[in-house]
Amino acid sequence: MLGFVLALVLGGSQALSRSLFSQMIPPDHESEYFGFYEISERGTSWLGPLLFAAAVQLTGSQRVAIVSLILFFGVGLLLLIGVNVQKAMVDAGNDPQGVVL
Repeated sequence: MLGFVLALVLGGSQALSRSLFSQMIPPDHESEYFGFYEISERGTSWLGPLLFAAAVQLTGSQRVAIVSLILFFGVGLLLLIGVNVQKAMVDAGNDPQGVVL
């Protein structure tokens, strides 16, 4: 049941992040930005499992490993708080009017 709920949330957040990201890309640069997006996504997908496995190996506790993964979400949230989405859209030449932020 938990896996089903997580799949719903993670799938929706992935779709929303790509949509929002596309609004912050300047015209005629989509392939460059989405190429970087995919490389960074695939290139960092091993960090979570590596951190989890290292935490379990060092502490012997899966609880500590889960907390270490929560740190990733916290750092990501802190980084995202600093993004001025509306300014990024305007700087990219897109109209933020009508976009739900």
